[in-house]
Formats: sequence, C-alpha cells, structure tokens
Amino acid sequence: MATIEEFEAAAARSKELPAKPDNMTLLKLYALYKQGSEGDVSGDRPGGFDFKAIAKYDAWAGQRGKTQDDARQEYVDFVNSLF
Repeated sequence: MATIEEFEAAAARSKELPAKPDNMTLLKLYALYKQGSEGDVSGDRPGGFDFKAIAKYDAWAGQRGKTQDDARQEYVDFVNSLF
C-alpha cells in the first residue's frame, strides 16, 4: 500500500507531466485522487449544463466502494505509468 507521503508526492509529480494528458486520463487522476483523499463521493450530482462538473462527479462516483488505501495505491501506480 502506498503511504500518504507517497500519495502526496505522486500528486505533486502529476503536475510535472511532460505533456497535458487527455480528458479521460485527467478524469481518472481526479477520481482516484478524490477517492484516495476523501473516500466515496457525497452530495448530489451536478445538473444543468455544467458538463465538466458532471464528468468529474461521475468519474469519482465510479470509484465508489474502493477503499482509500486501494485508491491511493492505484493513483501512485497510475501517475508512475504516465512517465
């Protein structure tokens, strides 16, 4: 399992990617980070025409049930795979 320090180091490293990732990669990074740092998504799904907020909510909701430890490890592994 990734430690919290490794998780935060991976979050900092993700900002140093050589090229901007595509939207699906960004959503996966976001969802794993949120699941690893906060746990399951809470609150209502955004509505209206805020498509970015809806996509982010749905990506995070897709991680529902995954433990924070598992999400942190997957996040660290995923960030490392992008380099």
